[in-house]
Amino acid sequence: MASTVTSRPGYGQLLRTRGAWTFLLPGFAARQPFAMLTISIVLLVQHTTGSYGSAGAVAAVTGVSMALFAPFTGRLADRHGQRAVLLPGVLVHALAGFSLTALALADAPLWVLFAAAVPTGASVPQIGPMVRARWGAKLQDSPLMTTAAAFESVTDELTFVFGPLLATALCTAVDPAAGLLTEASLTLVGGLLFAAQRSTQPAVATGGHARVEHVSALRVPGVRVLIVTFLGIGSVFGGMQVSLAAFSESIGEPGLNGVLYGVFAAGNMLSGIVCGAIAWKAAPQRRLVVGYAALALTASGLWTAHSVVVLAGIGLLVGMCIAPALITGYTLVEGLVPQGARTEAFTWLTGAVALGQAAAVTVAGQMEDRLWEGAGFLVPMAGTVLALATLVTLRSRLTPRGAGRTVARGVGHRVPVTVD
Repeated sequence: MASTVTSRPGYGQLLRTRGAWTFLLPGFAARQPFAMLTISIVLLVQHTTGSYGSAGAVAAVTGVSMALFAPFTGRLADRHGQRAVLLPGVLVHALAGFSLTALALADAPLWVLFAAAVPTGASVPQIGPMVRARWGAKLQDSPLMTTAAAFESVTDELTFVFGPLLATALCTAVDPAAGLLTEASLTLVGGLLFAAQRSTQPAVATGGHARVEHVSALRVPGVRVLIVTFLGIGSVFGGMQVSLAAFSESIGEPGLNGVLYGVFAAGNMLSGIVCGAIAWKAAPQRRLVVGYAALALTASGLWTAHSVVVLAGIGLLVGMCIAPALITGYTLVEGLVPQGARTEAFTWLTGAVALGQAAAVTVAGQMEDRLWEGAGFLVPMAGTVLALATLVTLRSRLTPRGAGRTVARGVGHRVPVTVD
C-alpha cells in the first residue's frame, strides 16, 4: 500500500516510511563497493602495466560487461525475486574480483585481463536499482517518489565521495591490489546482508498477470531516450576518473586523485539533497532538458583547467549538475514503466551509465597516453553534448502515460503507459 502524504513531501516523511530502514542500511553497505571498482582496476592495472590506456581498457571491459548483463539481472529479479539473483551474483563477483587481482599481479597478458574483467563486470550486484524498486513498491504513486529518487541519488553520490577516496588510499598507501580486494570482499558481505531483507523486496507476479508484469522496459520509448541521456552522464564519470588520475600523477600527487573526485561527487551529493527538498512545479521533462544543458555547459569547461583549484571548482559545478539529471530521469521511470518491469528499467539506466563510463575510460585513457595532458577531459564534453542533442530532439517521448496502447501496471492497477 502506498504511503499517505499529509503534508509537503520531505526527507523526514520519506524516512518514516514503514520498513524503509530495513533495506536502506544494508543497501548502503552493499552499494559502497561499486564506487571503488573502476578506480581500483585503473590504479592496479596502471601499476602493473605502466599504461593508462591499458588500465582504461580493462576497466572498460568491466563496464561494458556490466552494462550488457545488468538489464538481464534486473529482468530476473523482477521475475524471480531479488534474493534469488543476489545470492549467486555476489559469490561470483567476489571470486571474479579476486581472480582479476591475482592475474594483474602475475603480469598476465592484457587479453587475459580482458577475459577476467568480463565476469567481474557481469556479476556486479545491481543494488541501487533494487533499492529503487523497493521504494517503488512501498510508495507507488505517492508524491514522495521524487523525494525517494533524490534520496537515492544522494546515497549513490555519498558512496562516490567515500568509495574513490577509500580505493585510492588503499592502492597508494597500502598496496596497488588492496582496492580491488577490498571491493570484492565488501560486495560479498554487503550483498548477503541486503539479500537477507526478504520482507521488503517487491512481490513477484504470479498467475494470469505474469505476462503483463513481464513486459520488457526497453519497449517503452521514453526508456530508450533516458538510456542515451544516461550514457552521456556515464561519459562524465569515466572521463573524469581517468583524467583526474592522470592529472594527479602528472603533478606528482597521485593521492590527490581521490580528493578531486571526491569534490566532484560532493557537488553531486549536495545538489541532490537540495533537489529532493524542493517542491517542483515544472514538468520533469522540462527539468531534465534544462538540467542537462547545464551539465553539458559545465563539462565543456573541464579541459581548460590547468590548476588544482580551477579543476576542483569546475569539477564541483559539474557534479552539481549531474544529480538533478539523474534524479529527474529516475523519477520519470515511475510514470513510464509498469511496476513489474521497473527493476529492469532501473538496471537499463544504471547499465547505460556504466557503458558510457566504460567507453569514456577507454577513449580518455588513449587520449591521455597519445595526446596532450588533459585531453581526456574532452570526453565528458563530447558525451554530454551528443546526449543533449538526442534528448532535445526526442523529449516528447518522455511524456508519461500518454495516449496509445497500454499495459497493466500490476494487480489492481491499470495505468496507461505508451509502448511501441
